[in-house]
Amino acid sequence: MRERLFDLGLWLLLCVPVLLRSDPNDGGSWPQVALGVTVLGGCVAVSRRWPLAPIAVTVALSLPATLELFTPSYSLALIAFGYLAGRRQEHTRGALWLFGAVAAVGLFLTRLTATSLGQWFTLLLALALAIVAPWLIGRYVRQYDRLVHSGWELAVRMEREQAAVADRERLRERSRIAGDMHDSLGHDLALIAVRAGALEVDPALGPDQQHAAGELRRAAADATARLRDVIGVLRQPDEDPAPTAPGGEPVEELVSRARASGLAVTLTVTGEGHEPDGMAGWALHRVVREALTNAAKHAPGGSVAVRVDAGPERVAVDVVSGPGAAGSPLASGGTGLVGLDERVRLAGGALTHGPTPDGGFAVRATLPRRTPPGGPAAPAAPTSARELDRVRREVRKGLAQAIWIPLALLAALGLLMVGVALWTQHQSYLEPDDYGRLRIGQTLTAITEAEDLPDHPLDGPPKGVPAEPPGMDECRYYRSTLLAAVPVYRLCFTAGHLADKAEVR
Repeated sequence: MRERLFDLGLWLLLCVPVLLRSDPNDGGSWPQVALGVTVLGGCVAVSRRWPLAPIAVTVALSLPATLELFTPSYSLALIAFGYLAGRRQEHTRGALWLFGAVAAVGLFLTRLTATSLGQWFTLLLALALAIVAPWLIGRYVRQYDRLVHSGWELAVRMEREQAAVADRERLRERSRIAGDMHDSLGHDLALIAVRAGALEVDPALGPDQQHAAGELRRAAADATARLRDVIGVLRQPDEDPAPTAPGGEPVEELVSRARASGLAVTLTVTGEGHEPDGMAGWALHRVVREALTNAAKHAPGGSVAVRVDAGPERVAVDVVSGPGAAGSPLASGGTGLVGLDERVRLAGGALTHGPTPDGGFAVRATLPRRTPPGGPAAPAAPTSARELDRVRREVRKGLAQAIWIPLALLAALGLLMVGVALWTQHQSYLEPDDYGRLRIGQTLTAITEAEDLPDHPLDGPPKGVPAEPPGMDECRYYRSTLLAAVPVYRLCFTAGHLADKAEVR
């Protein structure tokens, strides 16, 4: 509704000059008024969909009235449609083609109907001031609005990003809790279940004690299952970097604690015999602990062999578990090896795992003693910030264009006028020798055939020259020099014959 009211008001405003200048009392006619009002209404109606069409139509209405393009009836329409075209049009190529076409048509009509190019220069000046300049202003306003709109969009996106960051922090905290529960409680519950299973089959205990040990083993299994469910709820993809320091006891103490819990585990260490530092040491600790936990859960009663080969540059660890005793294994969340693989990869190592031919399971990892240099890549600028920066550059570019394009057009127009003036002077320059050969009484036809006259005389006598001799049918003026406007040669003819020749100042 607002757009329709704006278009209606614009149409009424543009019709005012047409009504005033085409009034029949001022030499106009009502058909001219009706034509102008109707055409302007159509231009306003299509200006939103085809912004350049109203400019072309208004120019077509103005050129028949005057080749100088500036008309009292339609000059306001040219300015308004030029501004709206710059305001509403996305690309500039079509507008530049239209401006060039108007200049070319004006040159053609000027050469067709006039002898001087002065009217064409006036047309170019009117084109630059009445159409191109408003169009550039409209382009700048459009770019400025885009900048403001992008700024508000950036503010909204920043609020959304802040909310998303808060949500991510909550999810990360849940993931940290899940990781802690998986790493500590899961391992401890698995060892409790292994120890309870050993007590359940211990012949030194009575039936009541064995039954209690079985209840304890089943309770540990149920607790592990519930822990898996809680971890499934809390665990989310963790974007935090892995810890860079070992998080607890060394491998020897970890194996000793598992052996004290009833797990049949052996440890073999070769090489230099000390664990790596930093992230590699943390990854080594995680590999051994995860493998022992999985062996206790999935292969209870089976033997586990841990082998650590500590070389000067790299540390290799193998944890191989044999097939477990008959019975139900503890539940598994299925995410331990996935997280373990990511932890080893971040430390610069490689992890492999899979079943062995005898029905067991093997986990192998190779870790460097020093984590490879290089951290995570710097985050890219947010999309909203890049968009705002791009719009700012476009606005600055549009402002520069709004300044230098009119100046460039005026400079080009000035150079063109100087060039045409020099060319016109050359075309109307009469050589002194040719002037000296002219004789009173010669016919104009004979003089023209002898090519003693330039192609184009001056448009008229320069200001301040003496009056023409009386009784002459026609007097022509030619330049006697290319550098000054005067003196000039005056040739007067009567009945087609040269009747007077003079050099006037």
